[in-house]
Amino acid sequence: MARDNMTLRKAGIAKGGKVMLVGSKMDDILAVKSAPKEIVEEKSNSQTNKEPLCMQKNHRKVLDKGIPPDVMPGIKGIKEPLPPIPLSGMLNKHGGKVRLTFKPEQDQLWVGTKERTEKLAMTSIKSITSEPIKDHEEYHIMGLQLGTTEASRYWVYWVPAQYVEAIKDAVLGVWQFF
Repeated sequence: MARDNMTLRKAGIAKGGKVMLVGSKMDDILAVKSAPKEIVEEKSNSQTNKEPLCMQKNHRKVLDKGIPPDVMPGIKGIKEPLPPIPLSGMLNKHGGKVRLTFKPEQDQLWVGTKERTEKLAMTSIKSITSEPIKDHEEYHIMGLQLGTTEASRYWVYWVPAQYVEAIKDAVLGVWQFF
């Protein structure tokens, strides 16, 4: 199979050789330019009816243990910059303690557990999902998207709400006005 930038000679096609071209007609491409209305409506309905993270079974097992005694205090409705110390006392999906240390000078986020500290390049985190925990809105569930699948999210529980936006800004970047 030849690439678009290859010549016939480079692709090994000799004089008299047969070539099969595969493509689509312009009319066919234009016909599928946008998704059918039914698919768009179905997708939007599934997103609006989606169960909150804190009610999903895989998150309940950690949340049902309650607020960790050594978690940093959370404040609902306030946005604060990241503190100079690591965010600590939170839990991972196994219920183990998690500490987040931000190293902007190295462009890294250090995720520390009892067993080890994982040094993640900020650019390796594709997105961050966050939702308040029902009946404890001063804390959030936060998912760091490390790959392309749902299974590649690193979940952190009991993240103080006042730091959620600062975490997103530190990891994903902030829009700079010039």
